[in-house]
Amino acid sequence: MHERGCLQRGFSFVAGVDEAGRGPLAGPVVACCASLPQEFNIGEINDSKQLTAAVRDRIYDRIISDGISFGIGIVHSDEIDRINILQATYAAMRLSVAALPQPPDFLLIDGLPVPNLFGCMQLAIVSGDSLSVSIAAASIIAKVTRDRMMRNYSVQYPEYGFHQHKGYGSAMHLAALRRHGPCPIHRRSFSPVSELLEPTLL
Repeated sequence: MHERGCLQRGFSFVAGVDEAGRGPLAGPVVACCASLPQEFNIGEINDSKQLTAAVRDRIYDRIISDGISFGIGIVHSDEIDRINILQATYAAMRLSVAALPQPPDFLLIDGLPVPNLFGCMQLAIVSGDSLSVSIAAASIIAKVTRDRMMRNYSVQYPEYGFHQHKGYGSAMHLAALRRHGPCPIHRRSFSPVSELLEPTLL
């Protein structure tokens, strides 16, 4: 386990970082930074994309009830359009690290390194949400947080069905986009949303 190796090297507060929502056409990108105690063990914990919504919710509730240390970072669609999705993802990750109750001394990052993480040492792990329990926990927290936000947006914009597809480019979502045009939480820089806008509105 990567966490154990970091602790054996003398790092005292190790945390995992992951995000949810890079690919959707609507809604925010959400990142989480989570630090788990060594004794924490949930057999089902894994990459959030590999779990059912019910299992994710159950693990999320367990993490919350156990008082696990974590921080959330959220970057909304207008900022995504302004700085692009890669920079928005980095920004969300930095916000999640800054939101931790105490600063970590080592970070495990899913995917690629994140620049300017407050000078904290980090290890980027491809498919880290399947290889690190803290990254997997961060993945679940980020995914559940974002899904709940999209369900709330579905109440505000019921014609798009955000509670079902969570902003991803499903056939249902694309049909609603063609019928109603983009709403305020759509990412106007993303195709095919951009194709439905007048040039002056981009």
